[in-house]
Order: sequence, then C-alpha cells, then structure tokens
Amino acid sequence: MLDKNVAAAIIDAVDRGFDQQVRFTRDMVRIPSTRGEEQRVQDFMADAMASRGFVVDQWRLDVDEIKDLPGFAPVSISYENSYNVVGTYRPAVRRGRSLIFNGHVDVVPTGPWDRWTTPPFEPRIDGKWLYGRGAGDMKAGLAGTLFAFDAVRAAGFAPTAPIYFQSVVEEECTGNGTLACLQRGYRADCAFVPEPLEPKLMRAEVGLIWFQVHVEGDPQHASGFVSSGTNAIEKAMGLWPHIKALEAEWNARKADHPLYRNHPHPIRVNLGEITGGEWTSSVAATATLNVRVGVLPGARLSDIRDEIEARVRQAALDDPFLSNNPPRIEYHGHMAEGYVLEDADEAEAVLAESHAAVFGAPLQEEITSAATDARFFGLYADTPGIVYGPICERPHGFDERVDLDSLRAVTKTMALFLAEWCGVEKSQA
Repeated sequence: MLDKNVAAAIIDAVDRGFDQQVRFTRDMVRIPSTRGEEQRVQDFMADAMASRGFVVDQWRLDVDEIKDLPGFAPVSISYENSYNVVGTYRPAVRRGRSLIFNGHVDVVPTGPWDRWTTPPFEPRIDGKWLYGRGAGDMKAGLAGTLFAFDAVRAAGFAPTAPIYFQSVVEEECTGNGTLACLQRGYRADCAFVPEPLEPKLMRAEVGLIWFQVHVEGDPQHASGFVSSGTNAIEKAMGLWPHIKALEAEWNARKADHPLYRNHPHPIRVNLGEITGGEWTSSVAATATLNVRVGVLPGARLSDIRDEIEARVRQAALDDPFLSNNPPRIEYHGHMAEGYVLEDADEAEAVLAESHAAVFGAPLQEEITSAATDARFFGLYADTPGIVYGPICERPHGFDERVDLDSLRAVTKTMALFLAEWCGVEKSQA
C-alpha cells in the first residue's frame, strides 16, 4: 500500500499541474487526426515524450510485419502516413513492476460541422466540459498518462520500473496500431488503457467485425425506354433487413453468457455507410453497405462470419436478380475478439485502492458493448489489460465532450496506480 504522505503529495501535484494538462489536451484536440491524418499529432506526442526524457520510438506501420499475427484486422487504406509513437521511461535501478500506458490518437469523422455548436477542432471549455472531436475518445485520457507521470516526478519521486507510453493509431478501425506495438516487442507486467469509462473498471468488452456487402445492378437509362434495368441500391437495401435480423438472434445468446446475460442489449448490428450509384438519371450500377457487428466474448469470429455470409446468401437466393448476381462480402476493418479481464487480481487491487483514495468510494465495474485495444494485451500478450478513464458524452457524435472534473480525478488515480504498481523512490534530482 502506498504511503499516505506519498499519495497526498502526488495528488497535490496533479492539482498543481492540471491547468497545464488541460492546455495540453486542448492542443491535442486542436490537431485533426482522422484516419490517415494522424502524423501531426503523433509528432506532437513524440515531442512531448522527448521533453520528459523518454527514449522515443516513432515508426510507420507495416502490414507485412503484422498480417500473420493473431488479432490482425484487414486493411483497406495505405499506411503511408500511419505512425505509432512509444516513449520509454527507464529507471536507474529496477525494483518494481513494469507498466504500459496505451491510448489512441485517431478520431472518427466529424460529420457536418454546422451541426456542432462550435467547430470540432476548435476545443472550447464550458463549465466542467471540454468540447471537441477526440476530447473524450480518447485524447484526454492519453494526455492524462503523461501528466500522471509528471505528478509523480513533481512530488519528488521517481518510478522504479520501466514505463512505456504508447500513442497509437488505428484503434477506431482495426486495432493494428496496438498490435504493431506487440510485434515491436513492447511488453510489461500490466497495460492500462484510459478509455472513457465513467470511471469504472472494464470487466468485459465485445468483439467487432466490419464488413461490406457489394451489390452490382443492371444500369439503364432512368426513363426505362429500353429496359428498366436493376437498381443496385434498391437491391442492397432489400438485403439490409435480413442482415439486421441477426442482431436479435445474437442478443438472444446473451442468456448463455455469464457476464452479458443481464446486459440490456450487448450486440449491435449497425449500418454505418451506404455508397452507390453514379448518375441521377441512371439506374444504379453498384452499391455497398458498410456494416459493423458486435460479437460476444467467447464466440468464434469464423462462426460469426459464416452466419453473416449464409444470411446474405439466403436473402440473395430469394431475389430473382441477386440469385444470378450474388452479392460479394468483403472484410475491411475490425476483426476483433471479445475480451474478459481475468487473472488480474494484483492490478485490480492496486486500481481499486488508488480509485478509493481519490473518490472515497469503491471501484465499480462495467460490462460494455464497445471494444478497446485492451484485448491485445489480455488475449495475445498474457498481460492484464485494464480499461479505466474519465466521463465522456457523445463520443462519435456532435459536440463530443469530456468532463474535466472526472479527468482530474482519473489522472490522480493513474498517478497513484503508477506509483504503487511500479514503485517509487525519492528523486535524486
């Protein structure tokens, strides 16, 4: 257990540095970092790590290096501008347990800017809320890891175990950024992912599959003066109810899952994008449905893919045109297994103690219908992957925002966790 005077000094240091932490977080949010555009913010993170004396490793993702590893997800874009950054702190003498702090800088598209109260990459503070795309998901938590470390140092202590600060890309679409960190050899006794979680300990998360349904039609003049043709968009939309019906079937299986049986609706089948057609006065020649489905922990991804493909195939057979022109399914992103946090008693105990010291209340758990990069550590690296972070509202939506009061408290918890898990000694500086 961390000495009370040490804990008090660290908590006080978080408070003293919090204004700077908020400025740093706003600077992160100010840098647009949608997929393929993360390089600027990664340069920003590399500079921040170097300024703290970390050894900085910045490298471009290489599909050939990770494509045969467990957890790899299919890639649909070039990784030409996709860089990870890892900053490594090494103690003079190692005595404690090593730690990975992992967070992602990639953010989802903003949607129409005129639907935001203020522009998404012009962060603003209103009361306790910081607004902006990525403010909650998850730049605030990632920034908090650096300032948790700063607080330990500002309180006069030095950690006595290696700490790896991972700033990754691709979390929102594949997870390949964190997988690339594993491929590069980064390992520790525990991984801490400060995704916004209200702040609770994530006990379980679902898996994810992204897939596309490609439909080809018979293009003709829209007047139909020669032939009416076959509209690919209409045919694709006819398939959608059959795909959506899988949601109810998969949710019914929660009754057999010990953790998810009481979750109200763990599995979502979401139609996220529709593309198709080439000309208003032409019958659409092509259409594509982009779909995201959740997967209960323990389910085999190959079985879920078989069900998807069988459902689309059966729906096509019931249509005279599609039975002779079958749709094509392509997997183009997330291929993630569900994850349950297990065999992590020591890390959980330290987090519970740290949380209680800050909040004065027991740590609660969350069973989520989302997915995080924590799965890579738990499933493929034999490392407890803890998820715990601040309150965020409207992630992926308009006016995304993070609660700064909760961010301050979470930063204190992370700083105490770091000090207890890694161990600290009086700084020689």
